[in-house]
Amino acid sequence: MPSQPEMRYFSTRGGDETLSFEEAVLTGLAPNGGLYIPTHIPTLPSDWQTRWATLSFPELSHEILSLFIPTDIIPPTDLKQIIDASYSTFRSPPVTPLRQTGADEYVMELWHGPTWAFKDVALQFLGNLFAYFLGRRNAAGADEELTVVGATSGDTGSAAIYGLRSKPSISIFILYPDGRVSPIQLAQMATVPDSNVYVVAVENSDFDACQSIVKTLFSDADFNAKHRLGAINSINWARILAQIVYYFSAYFQLPQDKRDKVQFVVPTGNFGDILAGWFAKKLGLPMRQLVVATNENDILERFFRTGRYAREDAPGENGQAPETAAVNGSSDGQQATPAHSAVKATHSPAMDILLSSNFERLLWYLAHETVVEAGESPEAGRSKAQKTLNNWMSTLKRDGHVDLGEKVMAAAAKDFWAERVSDDETLAEIKKYYQLQQYGPYVVDPHTAVGLAAQARSVKKSADSTWVTLSTAHPAKFSSAVELALESSSSFNFDRDVLPEELRQLESMEKRIFKVQGEQGVRDLIERVKRGEVHPTKEHAGSI
Repeated sequence: MPSQPEMRYFSTRGGDETLSFEEAVLTGLAPNGGLYIPTHIPTLPSDWQTRWATLSFPELSHEILSLFIPTDIIPPTDLKQIIDASYSTFRSPPVTPLRQTGADEYVMELWHGPTWAFKDVALQFLGNLFAYFLGRRNAAGADEELTVVGATSGDTGSAAIYGLRSKPSISIFILYPDGRVSPIQLAQMATVPDSNVYVVAVENSDFDACQSIVKTLFSDADFNAKHRLGAINSINWARILAQIVYYFSAYFQLPQDKRDKVQFVVPTGNFGDILAGWFAKKLGLPMRQLVVATNENDILERFFRTGRYAREDAPGENGQAPETAAVNGSSDGQQATPAHSAVKATHSPAMDILLSSNFERLLWYLAHETVVEAGESPEAGRSKAQKTLNNWMSTLKRDGHVDLGEKVMAAAAKDFWAERVSDDETLAEIKKYYQLQQYGPYVVDPHTAVGLAAQARSVKKSADSTWVTLSTAHPAKFSSAVELALESSSSFNFDRDVLPEELRQLESMEKRIFKVQGEQGVRDLIERVKRGEVHPTKEHAGSI
């Protein structure tokens, strides 16, 4: 394979500065609010389809990640050790196995990691990356510590905690709205006994309030520098990178005669999971268009249909942010009651969002494709796309919507189409797959059901495709929707048929929770922990 230019990372929103992979991972969000993307998309080796065909998931991961991580940043032997450690925690040897559900239909199960959710694939890797970079710096005498702060309504919190537990030189503070996560999600977080883990219940709050606290802490330059804050949500490039691998894994798990006509269907909220598929496509993985499967909160479906990216929300009482609440489980998408927000509470809450945080990365590439002229230097083209993207995001912030035009819409349509799925259709799909004759019964969670419903509709547009729908969570994590969909099935018993013993045991285990009031309470807790005044004990029921 011919030599490729040095891989660096830059902000979607401007600036000449480029970062190394290590710097991009540890920084997370660019200071100007942009997201980091690579300076170029690398080229696959010419023999990848034969040489990679029999590789294990960790081996495949090593091949793909090496394209984006220079060997002077992480030597190959070290990268292999990081990857092997990351996926040794998964219950299934293929890591992300395919399950056949029809003649030309498959589901890729992404939830065989420690917390039974797709986020484990990236966060196990990210946790080990953090530990590696800090360990190397400290071995050279740096004496650095990383303070990871994140907000969750359940899903990201538990996956991040399991990825960072007991990692040296790292402490993790996960904020959640007190009383607004499901018991099983809270148990996944609060039963972790490791001394570097702080599960923080923010009283009288909602998810948006917790997220706002996190953003305020990151934007406080003095506080950020003092405690070296780290980001674990999907704005971190390493999460997208790790997820590219399972699209290649699915390709190699398919029968050989079905590989070159594959279409992936992705339940989509914050756009990170499907963006990884887009990067796989741009690398050279053979696939047809990616299908964006949304629920009734359909900002993405509306964009791919109309070219308008529009935030449709309404102010709450007294101009406050829309109220959010945990719904049918929990998620890290925005969750809201219809009385206070245009975000509708659905049975697939991880997709209940106003804006997709990772969509900005795709918008930069769409800007680059549509505004950069032939013959412009890479630097000039990058700058022009950054300015265009900045204008779009400023318009969106000011007006609540931005019309991107027919050229952008046509460019997006080369790689995507979108389907909107209602709550009723979601429940019907859960029931349909439970009643499968040849390939069932198969119990799916509501987010997977959204994908499967979108797949069923998409078959009419591309009848000869091979379909792979991404399954993002074990159905036990969304018991309300699953039980509602199958309440008329006399043969179904949730505890017997769905709930894993590992999750059943969690709720009776001791929990450790720190309760605080607002932003100042979070600041005070972090400061006291760093001064050695707070030590983890069994349970903290009172305020701190």
